[in-house]
This record gives sequence, structure tokens and C-alpha cells, in this order.
Amino acid sequence: MAPDVARTRMLAAATPLQGAEAMPLVQASGRTLAEDVTALRTQPPFAASAMDGYAVRAADLTSLMPLHVIGEAKAGHPFGGTVGPMEAVRIFTGAPVPDGADAILIQENAQGVGAGVITPTQTEQAGRFVRPAGLDFCTGDCLLKAGTVLDAWHIGLAASMGHGLLSVRSRPRVAILSTGDELAMPGSALREGQIVSSNAFALAAFVESRGGVADDRGIVPDDADTTRRAIANAAEGCDLIVTSGGASVGDHDFVQAALVANGFSISFWKIAVRPGKPLMFGVRGSTLCLGLPGNPVSSMICAILFLEPLLRKLLGQPNPDTDRSEGALLGRALPANDLREEYMRASLGRDDAGNLVATPFSSQDSSIQRLMASADALLIRPAHAPAAEAGTPCRIIRL
Repeated sequence: MAPDVARTRMLAAATPLQGAEAMPLVQASGRTLAEDVTALRTQPPFAASAMDGYAVRAADLTSLMPLHVIGEAKAGHPFGGTVGPMEAVRIFTGAPVPDGADAILIQENAQGVGAGVITPTQTEQAGRFVRPAGLDFCTGDCLLKAGTVLDAWHIGLAASMGHGLLSVRSRPRVAILSTGDELAMPGSALREGQIVSSNAFALAAFVESRGGVADDRGIVPDDADTTRRAIANAAEGCDLIVTSGGASVGDHDFVQAALVANGFSISFWKIAVRPGKPLMFGVRGSTLCLGLPGNPVSSMICAILFLEPLLRKLLGQPNPDTDRSEGALLGRALPANDLREEYMRASLGRDDAGNLVATPFSSQDSSIQRLMASADALLIRPAHAPAAEAGTPCRIIRL
């Protein structure tokens, strides 16, 4: 099955989580809005000075005659009177513009004559250096949409709008199972033939960074009954099970049978992608299971291609399958590709003309993690792509 077909089928089976919680602004970064957010106030709530200077009537500046300074306005401390003919109020940035004034004479264009008197050296038009009330937004304006992933700028905007709490989507609960007798925990003594388990840690970090709650259920040995019980336990209280390894058809691959035994229907198994062919997706009611390959690089590339959009769908984010690829030029020649879509780890640079250049590493073995850690991007090679010379346009996904 082609990767895009499999992804479409997977996302069609997923439904955004309905739960939401009120979250203080200081804790809301990275969370997904559950509902639209409208302004509770107008910003700025009054006409404000954009510069230090004098609040004046623009018409009084045409003669460049002296003006009498009748008071002062500072941010948070407005002038309480009205500016009349041939009068001015000393004003500072952010202060409310007094009644009667319609322009700001910046201090560089005012000369002191004596106590309480200035002479303008330049005329100004009405509205000059005045920020009108509502320049940014007005009460009732909808400025943040449901599905927005909140960043620092959204948080600051929500605060300006008058909100101390925001309604955010509940985070998907993701149970992570690593399978295989060959796996041992980092720091433990390894028996002969064992390797250190790493996928669960990478996947947990990936899930947390994409808005989910990761629950590492540990290592499941290669045993049919144990795998079946592990799947049954993981399905309780989680929205998504992510397995690593055991999804192929070897004598010691038990994940698919364990899913079926626990009532999951297998939506697809095996996709035409390299690395990551033995990918599996199953559904039981509202509980989903994504079976990832055991090779570390295959696991993480499939996480980018499938787990990330699945989490976006569960979080109710718009367009969960948005194409994140961008154009670049090949940094070296590549042979023709076969029937599988390929994702090659690559470094990024610029040529003499400033074009973005993606150079795939010479080795693309799916077990070499250090190359994944040092890669800048994944270079996408479509199925059946012809041989390509250096400088040929290509598509990449930045990491």
C-alpha cells in the first residue's frame, strides 16, 4: 500500500478527542486550543501616544507659535483635563492622548522657550504619532481559532485579550510497548546477543513534543501470551497504543496476532516505504494501535510520517496531513529508485547561488541511529524515481 493511501485510511479511522481542560496561560504553551478565543477588551483601550513629546492640536502648529504646557501624561497616569487652543501636554510613549489633542509633536521638534512654554519647529497632521483605540483589536474579535497549537506569541496575545485561562484539548494518552527478547534497558547488564532498548525513549520524547502523554509500558518478551496480555493491559485507559518491533511475519513476531486476539481489526499492514515497510495500524472502537518497525531509524521515520499526523488528528488540529515538504537541490547523484517511496537522511547546505542543497548520506542503513541524530532533513525519493544528477530538484522534510 502506498504511504499516502495508508495515512489517509489511518486518519479516517481517528476521531479528535472530545475532552478539554482550562489551563493557565503559564502552562498552556504547546497545548491545542479546544475552542475559539475572542477578545474580552479593546487594545489599546484608548488613543495612546506612540512617541515621547507633546500632545497638541494639529491646527495650532501651522503658525509655529509658542504653546503653553498645561500638564503631563505618563503611561498609567493620564492627564485629566482638556487641551485647548495653543496649549500642549507633555506626554510619554503609551500614555493616553488627552481630550482635545489630535497629534503628537515629538520632543525633537519642540524648543523650550521658558517655564511652561514650547515652540514647535515643525507642523504635524492630525493623527500623527497617535495610536487609535482598537488599533490592535476590539472587544469581540476572534483572534485565536480552535485547533491552534499555542506558542509564545499566541500566549501573549491571549493575555492582551484579557484571558487568564484557555480551554485546551485533552492530551492523547499513548502507551508505548517495545517488543523483543534481544532488548535490555539502558544501564542494565546485557546478556550475549542483547542490545540496548532505545526506541521507547525516542518515541516517548516524540509523543510528548507533539502534544501527547507518553506511557512507556516497558519491554515485552517474544511470547504470544505475554504479548496478548500486554496489548490488553495497554488498551485500558489509553487512546493510542504504539508498538515497536514484532509487526512483521517472523516466527517471533506476535503483535498482529495479539491485536486480533484483543478485538482489534487490522486496517493495513505493510506499506511501500523505505525504511519502514512492516508498518501496521489497527482499530478497536475508539482505541487505536500503530505498529512501528523495530529498527530505530525505521521507527522514527514512520513516527514522522504516521504518528505525528495521527496525534494532530486526535488533538483536533486542522489539516493533520499537511504536506511539510519543501524544495531543494540534490547534493549528489542518486540511482533510480524501486517501487518503494524512500526517505533518505541528508544534510542541508547552500550552493554559491544561495539555493538550498540536500546531500543524502552515503549510508542509509535503518539501524544507524547516529546518522538520524545528525541529519538535517529527510530527502524524499518517490517510488520508481529515475536516476538523478546532482543539482536536480528534490523534496525534503526538515528535521
